[in-house]
Amino acid sequence: MKGTIVCRTILLILALSTAAASQSEPSIESTPPASPSKIPPRNETMVVTGTFIPAPLSEYDRSATSIDARQSPLLFSSAIAYLQSDPTVDLHQRSPGGVQTDLTILGSTFAQNLVLVNGMRVNDSQTAHHDMDIPIPAEAITRMEVMHGAGSAFYGADAMGGAINVITAPAPSSELRVRMGVGNDGFNQEHIFASLVDKRFSETIAGNRDFSAGFRPDRDFHNGSASSETTWDSFLGHTDLLLAGIDRAFGADQFYGPYPSWERTKTWLGIAQQDLGSRTTAAFGYRRHSDNFVLVRDNPSLYANNSTDQSWQAALRRHDSLGDNSTLSYGAEALGESISSMNLGQHARNREAIYANVDFRALRRFSLSAGTRAEWFGSNANSILTPTISGGFWPTQSLKLRASVGRGFRMPSYTDLYYSDPATVGNAALRPESVWSFDAGGDWNPNARLSVGVTFFSRWDSNVIDYVRLVPEQPFRATNIQRLHFTGIESHADVHWPRQQQIQLAYVFLQGDQVPLAGVVSRYAFNYPHHEGIVGWSGAWHQWLVARTRVGVTQRSGYGVYAVWDLAISRSNGAIRPYVQMSNLGDATYEEVPGVIMPSRSIVAGIEWVLRSTPR
Repeated sequence: MKGTIVCRTILLILALSTAAASQSEPSIESTPPASPSKIPPRNETMVVTGTFIPAPLSEYDRSATSIDARQSPLLFSSAIAYLQSDPTVDLHQRSPGGVQTDLTILGSTFAQNLVLVNGMRVNDSQTAHHDMDIPIPAEAITRMEVMHGAGSAFYGADAMGGAINVITAPAPSSELRVRMGVGNDGFNQEHIFASLVDKRFSETIAGNRDFSAGFRPDRDFHNGSASSETTWDSFLGHTDLLLAGIDRAFGADQFYGPYPSWERTKTWLGIAQQDLGSRTTAAFGYRRHSDNFVLVRDNPSLYANNSTDQSWQAALRRHDSLGDNSTLSYGAEALGESISSMNLGQHARNREAIYANVDFRALRRFSLSAGTRAEWFGSNANSILTPTISGGFWPTQSLKLRASVGRGFRMPSYTDLYYSDPATVGNAALRPESVWSFDAGGDWNPNARLSVGVTFFSRWDSNVIDYVRLVPEQPFRATNIQRLHFTGIESHADVHWPRQQQIQLAYVFLQGDQVPLAGVVSRYAFNYPHHEGIVGWSGAWHQWLVARTRVGVTQRSGYGVYAVWDLAISRSNGAIRPYVQMSNLGDATYEEVPGVIMPSRSIVAGIEWVLRSTPR
């Protein structure tokens, strides 16, 4: 009872603190190193997600977050840990280290969000449970951008709740980093990162291995990933070639039902992007994902399924200036998906799309962006239009008001349509999902110390795909829920202090206006956070020690409140850099996915060795 009262008190403080300052999703901008006694001017962060051409975050008309993944990387245990700084992203982790993680954005289901790598789709067509099987080691990630709200006008299917773009780039200098660490529950890790940078060429190689015996039976895991990114400049323009792969084997007790399961997934990814002059870009991406699933680990003969799905995407994108303050962006894309599975059979489908968007800008005065995308799919060439419009207005130089509205859609996954096992049954008659989303808010940045804001949002979902059942003895069956409506508010405040200190306050309230029918149990659609808040701090001492701490408080709809406290400390310079990462210091008992218990208190400690050359 006392823990619940404390958690509710923290949530109330967050709500009052952020609302009192008229706060919103802040304009998150990177802060360069500076003298510990001074607050440096804030550099403008460029955003490429949810906009057809790169734009400064202060000029961005949608609610979004940009997360710097190269700032104090030893303070973060995995790529998933970076997303914990955005409370609009609700992580549904089944195990630590990103072993099996779903995510939702502002009340969406886990399948209604698009995951991108350098702007190219990597969603899993078999089952969106594996969307976060990102094969790029955290050390090779430059930043992560989160767009809140429907984004199908930009990226097509799946971007109903929003989109997460994992972005890589050449390292600022040639360097070699080797990391080794150990922790409780038999955890150990080995990471390596190497880069070679020249004036017109760069090569970046990264690899990692994380292993754990598990904090309870059948919750062990063994992760390995590697990536190579090569860039060069020629007479054609800039070329970027990214190759990556990941192999994850893990105990999956209770992950998909009341069974001691086991699973192994592998993902291969290749993305090539080529500038054709200064205004045109061609891109091609290929993803292959395999899934070996055993329902009962000690009895594979009871039920097992092996599946392999493949997808490819080709895109041609161009933008032209229509004057000093306006730009026309347009392009065409094609996408193919296929699957071969013991359970699901063999299936394939293709989609084609064209899009156009006009963008008007008058610096620190007003902005307006409007466009649409037409996408064709299916043997009968069915089509869907996904328009979007957004705008901003500056009453003063430090205050911006903005609003956006857009449409999104999602095609059923192959699992939704065809899968069947003792716990889950698909439905070949499922209809595509669709959504209209709206948000309005403001950002206030009076000086380099303070960034605050607030965003009100609303979304109307149709034909939502969920898995439901009437009695516990029955399997969950895929079905379309006709209507869902979510409303809420997201608020943020960032305070910058001397010695690179930063305080983060954030609070999100979310309310769905429809509950499941009497007696019907829903697996996904109603597992959303009713309240979610963050109190965070990071700072540095004496130019060599950095630390961060975060307390995340969550109350899911229909469940109690829990708080998770994380703390990490590391050395920030020198050839030898020790680090300590501590998770769930309060030893909270909690579940992000109903029925799947998360680990108690855990500690990982290690050393990174760094050999670095002079930046180019």
